[in-house]
Amino acid sequence: MSLQVEKLGNNMARLTIEVSAGELDKAIESAYQKNRNKISLPGFRKGKAPRKMLEQMYGKDLFYEDAANALIPDAYEKAYDECEEEIVSGPKVDVVQLEAGKPFIFTVEVALKPQVTLGQYKGVQVEKADAGVTEDEINAEIDREREKNSRTVDVTDRTVREGDVATIDFEGFVDGVAFEGGKGTDYPLTIGSHAFIPGFEEALVGAEVGKETDVNVTFPEDYQAEDLAGKPAVFKCTVTRLQEKQLPELDDDFVSEISGESDTVEQYREEIRKKLAGRKEEEARAKKEEAVVDAIIADAQMEIPGPMVETQQRQMVQEYAQRLQYQGISFEQYLQFTGMTSEQLMEQVKPQVMKRIQSRLVLEAVAAAENMSATEEEIEEELKKMGEAYQVEPDRVVELLGKDGRKQVSEDICVRKAADFVVENAVEA
Repeated sequence: MSLQVEKLGNNMARLTIEVSAGELDKAIESAYQKNRNKISLPGFRKGKAPRKMLEQMYGKDLFYEDAANALIPDAYEKAYDECEEEIVSGPKVDVVQLEAGKPFIFTVEVALKPQVTLGQYKGVQVEKADAGVTEDEINAEIDREREKNSRTVDVTDRTVREGDVATIDFEGFVDGVAFEGGKGTDYPLTIGSHAFIPGFEEALVGAEVGKETDVNVTFPEDYQAEDLAGKPAVFKCTVTRLQEKQLPELDDDFVSEISGESDTVEQYREEIRKKLAGRKEEEARAKKEEAVVDAIIADAQMEIPGPMVETQQRQMVQEYAQRLQYQGISFEQYLQFTGMTSEQLMEQVKPQVMKRIQSRLVLEAVAAAENMSATEEEIEEELKKMGEAYQVEPDRVVELLGKDGRKQVSEDICVRKAADFVVENAVEA
């Protein structure tokens, strides 16, 4: 295999890859052996027709496509390893020459990692984030703990209120006609959760248990069911059961049950204060890092090729689809529920992808400018942490990451060091 690299501008390159005629002939023969049982030729049983006769009957290029598809992945992988440029996108393949007895030549257009010209990255001025904890925040956190430890009790002596859990039977009508999917029984609905279309839950406030209530709403214009979008509807609802949450009293007994550190309300408030302070300090640090990196990006120069962005858009969407799958939702179901297309989702994540790429590039540039590196001890420690997270041995982590796994881990460590460096050297105004 031979490789030629041509820079195209805009951080794009064309790789011209040549595979020997002998390798191509072997691939064609392999394609013939693989496919001959699928091809019929008069006078021969399936699988017994000679290759030359099949090519005479169906064309000499009969097995070319399969041969090319077999050769391209391996040849491109070798070219990728041999290329001194850093490729940051998937390949766009174009066949130049494909003929038995001649070298197989194809080109691949790829994006190259952009060079970054840094501006100011030391002493960047950012606004100081407030990490103080207020009494209201402490009270709100305690209320959340009480909410988590609440119990639900039946209510029979009043009407529906905000925050209640109402079990309802309902049926929806548009222009007096019941519509598909608009009927439910024994449905538990938390009033104020906004689980139903706007106006539905609010209309149930004041409803009596056991008495039918008409709920008048209008479906949103962008509602996923096009036949209902923008139309007024009437839901005939009956609250069959009403429940309310009862919060536990904030006293020493409650504190001793939920806290492993405190025995009294006063001690518990101090415990919550420290917990919130730690959390807000982490949030302030993250906010400061984001502001510093944003300022560095704004003062830097880089030209990001479109295919690099598209590659990472697809990667981000795939990661999201995997997270949905872990939750028991297929990607197709998600698109149906949201009324989006995969193309719209790709466009939606583009700003986030651009920010991710720019942040990574400038922090890598800072690491290079400051001659940062990762020690073997740091790499091994990182692999150990990753192994613990995935419950596999560190060697297995390297195997899963691929042949460039250690290099990737090393680069990630340097990026984190660069992030710490620019934050520590920033000036809070």
